[in-house]
Amino acid sequence: MKKALICGVSGQDGSYLAKFLLEKGYYVYGASRDAQTSPFINLKKLEIKDDINLISINITDFGNTLECINKIKPDEVYNLAGQSSVRLSFDQPHETHESISTGNLNLLEAIKFSNLPIKLYNAGSSECFGDSSIPADEDTIFHPRSPYAIAKATAFWQIDNYREAYNLYACTGILFNHESPLRPEHFVTKKIISAACKIHRNKLHKLSLGNINIERDWGWAPDYVEAMWLMMQQDQPKDYIIATGKSHTLKEFIDFTFRALDLNWEEHVVIDEVLRRPTDLQIGRADPGKANRELQWKAKFGLNSIIENMIEYELSFSNLNTPNSY
Repeated sequence: MKKALICGVSGQDGSYLAKFLLEKGYYVYGASRDAQTSPFINLKKLEIKDDINLISINITDFGNTLECINKIKPDEVYNLAGQSSVRLSFDQPHETHESISTGNLNLLEAIKFSNLPIKLYNAGSSECFGDSSIPADEDTIFHPRSPYAIAKATAFWQIDNYREAYNLYACTGILFNHESPLRPEHFVTKKIISAACKIHRNKLHKLSLGNINIERDWGWAPDYVEAMWLMMQQDQPKDYIIATGKSHTLKEFIDFTFRALDLNWEEHVVIDEVLRRPTDLQIGRADPGKANRELQWKAKFGLNSIIENMIEYELSFSNLNTPNSY
């Protein structure tokens, strides 16, 4: 039985990955800063909390990280931890850098010191490319435009360096946007879905948004964790772009969401310039051809299906007793 350690198990991707690996027969360790007090709501929603060995680990502390690696001796480590909000990274640049790049460096160092044949997956981000009007592939030059993107770019090059210098099995999945019902509500897609459903139920009247003309490649999160696992099963570690290859504007996302609920978004959406980021990426387009060819992986769900699934979940399970405005 293979052992996997998931750092950031309580998040959207960590929870779906834990479920996927359990179904593959793995013994799964789920890491959190404080496993004793964390509610692990997403693991409970997926009904897998009791199937995971939950441990406390602070990957920004090298000693603690090395101790855990040597104790668990995992076959695979998936680093999905770190501050995940682009907008928040402008307010908390130091925390963002430490949680992403310092944490990743400590995992690399711990694996190197352990002398164990441990494979490491690093969660990269399409934000590293900046605007990509031409679909980005694995050879596209980075142009990070937020503290979050800078931290992710740093972690990417750490992986590349340790793979080359120390022959570690270390790889980065450069994931474009991917959604699910487990998205936190500070992400704009979940905010839109949640607000539209509340408006549908007459629990909300208006939704405030910033720039709705941005263009993104949105995928389905459970699809993407399969790609993470496939990257770790290859003979040689490589970095891959994971995306659908099709981009849409946020306005399209909003329009389809509201139409699915028989609503006209223009009657409910208010544009608030305060919600714009200091440097907002306008276009995000991806070329996932390498993953299609070498991993035999392809996104299964398009945007319409993703939105429909999120709406169905929201209407069925969400607690709608919230204030009447965002």
